[in-house]
Amino acid sequence: MIYSLTGILTEKNLDSVVIDVSGIGFFVSVPTNVGAALPPAGEKCTLYTYMAVKEDAMDLYGFADRASLSCFKTLIGVSGVGPKAGLAILSVMSAQKVALAVSSGDFKAFTAAQGVGPKVAQRITLELKGKFNDISLSGVGMADVGAVSASDNASQAVSALVALGYSQSQAAMAVAGLDGRQDVQSLIKQGLKLLAGGKI
Repeated sequence: MIYSLTGILTEKNLDSVVIDVSGIGFFVSVPTNVGAALPPAGEKCTLYTYMAVKEDAMDLYGFADRASLSCFKTLIGVSGVGPKAGLAILSVMSAQKVALAVSSGDFKAFTAAQGVGPKVAQRITLELKGKFNDISLSGVGMADVGAVSASDNASQAVSALVALGYSQSQAAMAVAGLDGRQDVQSLIKQGLKLLAGGKI
């Protein structure tokens, strides 16, 4: 298994790169957003990789950080989600956003990825529930987001924010950082302030 590659970036495309490591050029498929995290061609870089071995091919998939690699491995562990779908998801969502969508049950967020339909998206949120509890986003842990569903007032506030046009993930994240003992109206007002201020 090739865990990572460090070498000269000789070619950079939208969904793939070539890294020269001691004279050997490795072709690596990457999420479309990885290019922004890499230096210009001709400079040294490191990618964390996953190698998929099939009867007729050995493919390398690369990521800019360990969190994205770990998230990719978790995603392709879901039945019906292959490496191409995993790359498509991480092309439109960061590892933290994947964790947030799973924790809040926002399966629709995954359908933004090319080739991921509602059935596969629902399977992802069901099979991965509870597997991202150690990831933190903006100081709010995934356990806090999960606790929103346990609080009746918080749950009602999330539903109200969703009705106002925010995604399930955004609404859950906004309410997760608030004191769930407050009344529903207060939670909605504070949640709206956070969302309107671009803090979520």
